[in-house]
Amino acid sequence: MTGTESSRARGVDRVIDIFRQLHLAQRPMTMRELIEATGAPRSSIYELVAILGEAGCLETSADGNVFFGREMHYYGSDYATHNDLISCSHQALLALVRKYEETAQLCMLEGNKYTVVLSERSARPFNISSDIGVRVPIPWTATGRLLLGHLNAEEIRALIPSEDFVLDNGVHIGFDEFFQDVQRAKDQGYCCTEGLSNAFRLCMAAPIRDRSGQPIAALCFMTGRDTSPERRDAMLDDLLQSAKALSHR
Repeated sequence: MTGTESSRARGVDRVIDIFRQLHLAQRPMTMRELIEATGAPRSSIYELVAILGEAGCLETSADGNVFFGREMHYYGSDYATHNDLISCSHQALLALVRKYEETAQLCMLEGNKYTVVLSERSARPFNISSDIGVRVPIPWTATGRLLLGHLNAEEIRALIPSEDFVLDNGVHIGFDEFFQDVQRAKDQGYCCTEGLSNAFRLCMAAPIRDRSGQPIAALCFMTGRDTSPERRDAMLDDLLQSAKALSHR
């Protein structure tokens, strides 16, 4: 690689890192914060922010804070419209939320982490949800247990970092217990967890499968642990039916 090509590659890497840091922050950042978060030279960040601002990918407010620009919304909208799974899942989520007034999500694995791809919140004053695109340790989720059923114990050990088995409240999940949960979710065809990443949260996950039958994503309900057994059963049944319909597509 020539010096010019190497410089361009670093520039692309820094653009990606700027986007990633803004996404992780979930808010506008000062130039100082961006420089510290990316570790890139001050002059490079200022230049890239200016270029991306002219392109509409970033916007700088009057107080100098930087965040995503309008063009990024257009690109995201294009992706969601033309990705069949996401566009169809969005309609399924809206229907589930309208019927039960509970938060519904489309979730996937991203590398060795879990992430929410789509989320539709209920209109109720109290609801439970996770932020879109934030990467969360797999053992903290119902979806993670559901989407690892095709892996054996050794493959799961190699995939998940050991520190990810410690919940944000400090509780450690034993590997054997986690692997049993994975096998149970595989046998049941769904997964429900209570009080993992939130003491009051009940999560239900139903698999969306590819043509070979392997789960590639999940539809999820996020609700409270005080949900009655009758309501749980009804929600889970509709969740499974919706996920099955998306799998057929």
